[in-house]
Amino acid sequence: MSALPSHLFESIDHVGIAVPDYDAAIAFYTGVLGMTVTHEETNEDQGVREAMVAPGAEPGAALQILAPLSPESTIAKFLDRSGPGLQQLAYRVRSVEEVSAALRERGLRLLYDEPRRGTAGSRINFVHPKDAGGVLVELVEPAR
Repeated sequence: MSALPSHLFESIDHVGIAVPDYDAAIAFYTGVLGMTVTHEETNEDQGVREAMVAPGAEPGAALQILAPLSPESTIAKFLDRSGPGLQQLAYRVRSVEEVSAALRERGLRLLYDEPRRGTAGSRINFVHPKDAGGVLVELVEPAR
């Protein structure tokens, strides 16, 4: 088993929060907690309306607000099963392919055979929560 290339894990990228009402969540995080929306989009591929909100002016980890576009979306199913709240922890990586390959070599299951499009054109994959202590771990390679 080769060593996991630790240099590829750059930082915590974001924490995903599943919400049933996008507008109410944005109002809470911006109006009540004083955070700033740094990015918004509708991601049809993932079935979500999403926003990144930052707690301060310094660059760093963000919160990703995720609301379902339809009752069939993954986030809708998460909300039905678990209710609103923390849905995933995302790590920023330099190469989602290299990290995915190294994790697979260690016996971890990833949700996708190939990376998919994530927020703002990033490339993503996920480690199955059953292989990560019950936590859905996202690997995020930011758009270049």
